[in-house]
Amino acid sequence: MGLLVRLSYGSVDEFVDRFATNLSRGGVFIRTRTPKPPGTSVAFELKLATGETVVKGLGTVLWSRQEDPHSNPPVAPGMGVQFTELDDASRALIERVVERREQRGVAPGVAQPAPFAPRPEGTPTPTRAPTPVIPAAASAPGSPTFTPIAGHRSPPPAVPTLADLSAAHRIEQLQATLPRLDTGLPPEPVPVTRPSRHVIGIDLGTTNSCAAIVKDGKPYVIPSREGHATVPSIVALNARHKLVVGHNAKGQALTNPRQTVFGAKRLVGRPFDSDVVQDLATRFPYEIVAGDDGLAAVRLAHERLSLEQVSALILREVKEVAQNHVGEEVNRAVITVPAYYNERQRAAVRKAGALAGLQVERILNEPTAAALAFAYGRHVNQRVLVYDLGGGTFDASILELNDNVYEVVSTGGDTFLGGVDFDNRIVERLLQAYQEQVGVPFHGDRVALSRLVDAAERAKCALSERHEFPIQLPFLAMKDGTPVTLDVTLTRPQIVSLVEPLVDRTLEVCREVLAAKGLEPKDIAEVLLVGGQSRMPLVRQKVEAFFGRSPSRAVHPDEAVAIGAALLAHSLGNAEGLVLIDVLPMSIAIGLPGGHVKKIIERNTPLPARKQYGLATTRDGQTEFELVIVQGESAKASECDLLGTVKLAGLPAGPRGMVKIAVTFELGAECLLTVTARELNTGRQVRTVLDTREKASDVQRRLAETAPDAGPNLKTGSHAVMAPPAARRPGFWGRMFGRREG
Repeated sequence: MGLLVRLSYGSVDEFVDRFATNLSRGGVFIRTRTPKPPGTSVAFELKLATGETVVKGLGTVLWSRQEDPHSNPPVAPGMGVQFTELDDASRALIERVVERREQRGVAPGVAQPAPFAPRPEGTPTPTRAPTPVIPAAASAPGSPTFTPIAGHRSPPPAVPTLADLSAAHRIEQLQATLPRLDTGLPPEPVPVTRPSRHVIGIDLGTTNSCAAIVKDGKPYVIPSREGHATVPSIVALNARHKLVVGHNAKGQALTNPRQTVFGAKRLVGRPFDSDVVQDLATRFPYEIVAGDDGLAAVRLAHERLSLEQVSALILREVKEVAQNHVGEEVNRAVITVPAYYNERQRAAVRKAGALAGLQVERILNEPTAAALAFAYGRHVNQRVLVYDLGGGTFDASILELNDNVYEVVSTGGDTFLGGVDFDNRIVERLLQAYQEQVGVPFHGDRVALSRLVDAAERAKCALSERHEFPIQLPFLAMKDGTPVTLDVTLTRPQIVSLVEPLVDRTLEVCREVLAAKGLEPKDIAEVLLVGGQSRMPLVRQKVEAFFGRSPSRAVHPDEAVAIGAALLAHSLGNAEGLVLIDVLPMSIAIGLPGGHVKKIIERNTPLPARKQYGLATTRDGQTEFELVIVQGESAKASECDLLGTVKLAGLPAGPRGMVKIAVTFELGAECLLTVTARELNTGRQVRTVLDTREKASDVQRRLAETAPDAGPNLKTGSHAVMAPPAARRPGFWGRMFGRREG
């Protein structure tokens, strides 16, 4: 007989957590009002509420029981099915269930308290009776199977016992049974051999991404497959071990947060061991690990994905949407990044584009793109400030617009200030409300916490248009075996009090950007609000009060960046095209012995830029130098972003100070750094090797332990210092589940 069981669980993680008492390596207990007699052969399939199959195979009914409502406790009707055949994915998932149960010390077949979840009427559900439902065979301790019925010869179990193996070996064996995670991306970037006719502009956002194109002289945003203007910047692994991107991935963010990656823009290009990444590891529900190159990566199922791969999957989705729209191949693009991205992050985005099959014509700063969307074709001559508050980052840039010349004169920002942080403040208020209502701190699972995050985002958006918003989250958690419902009403004044400090932080950045060029708010002719979070009424009110004028409504907050990128893409190769003069957002410096730094190229230096400095050996017979390259405004190397170490090798041996080298630092229009060196006595090029794999902590320790007089003799210029960002509080994910170790 065929048996289809549709469960109420919305994700694989929920299935693993709550169906564990009904599964063993040998079989499954299925609750049903019409159990079949022992010996019945069944082809069964267990499906989630989403319709995705989690376990599928063949089996034999070994025992069955009818409902007994008069017993104490009541006996649930059902049957025990022993496996005779399973596919690899089902076997791997069952092993994962058993592993989870053994970690918790839960005996097979004994029902444990679990969070209540409403189930459709008539839907077969796992038993909740506290009586054994899958008795373990005494001859196979640690490997529970169904006890055979007398007189019935049962087939051998499909899954071999693993009880005699070590935990590490068992995990290794489990991973070997899982199919490889196929991203469809090349292992390394592949150059585009036949550039496409069309060049698109792509806004790679923290929350959403979108593409735009110019057709018949008019730029417009390309709609997604679902007809939306944007594509969610989310990558997820579904129950069938397939990667999904965009709206499909967002659909499982609530039910399967552990296997759903969002906000990757904050992590890309950052070393895993940096304080920033370690702090973020407590804020996201998915697992952040170290990649092969020492940069932050994520783990989906049993495999690691680099952040470049995650970004490439999003870019590929946007690319395919564009191809479907124009009806031909598209493999060229201008991609935008936050103005305050460092050199390493920009290089990571360029690599992600190449992995997605794109020839990246230009990496463009988001505020500059927004200014293009504002002024293109209008022949304006004025000074504007772009206030870009998106889902994860904030940028403020001042531009001088003169016809078709767009010159950035000052820029600043915070790559950890955006809509996500606004949501977090509201979530913390909801957690507080939960404790006030229930009397105990929140101890729900990751799915419950994802529901809180979703409710916070909906409340934030709704309270931009109304003054009250009710939040009701039924069955959010359990208290003493009883489901708890969170019922709270948020008001606009409450939200304002929660997020006002964040808006004030954005204005501090604006104040610093103005001061860097000796400007006042009154010197700005127009203020452009860009980014979804800039829609908040509080933001508009604060910006208007700060600058003394109402912000411009000439650009669309969500589409301006992509439109600007498309306009630049359209102008490529045009003799009368745009002239962009950008600036270096953060100073490039060299780490010195003792842990200090010397600035090489100052912040707000127009790009492209080139500077040369001379070095001399500090000891007899010295044949190589090592330079630590950092980016930031702090006077301490430990408070700057490590870009890498450059080794100058193959120097001629000579007396101390006699061998001299000229080191050249070059920054292109995209703020990508190139370091070259030349030995002055002979004029020959010195071999330079840039190493980005070394841990920042190791480099900082080596600098701190080196005597100040042991470093190179380096001529440097003056520099301006901007205060480093304040220390951050632990995120609510960290408070709920603790910091994960790499």
